Amino acid sequence: MRVSIDTEICQGQGRCFSIAPSIFDFDELGNGVVIGDGTLSDETLSLARLAQSNCPEHAIFIEE
Repeated sequence: MRVSIDTEICQGQGRCFSIAPSIFDFDELGNGVVIGDGTLSDETLSLARLAQSNCPEHAIFIEE
């Protein structure tokens, strides 16, 4: 499983970072970015899904 953020859609609301700071961070413009290569473990998958469901722009994608 891998998570990604569409930088064209993200508006920097920061909900992903608030929910899962071990997975998400901010870039120099304040938009969300994925830490590392986006590979998810069983533990981080549930956090990534929670962040995905709370993203107002629907900019977070999880590939299975």
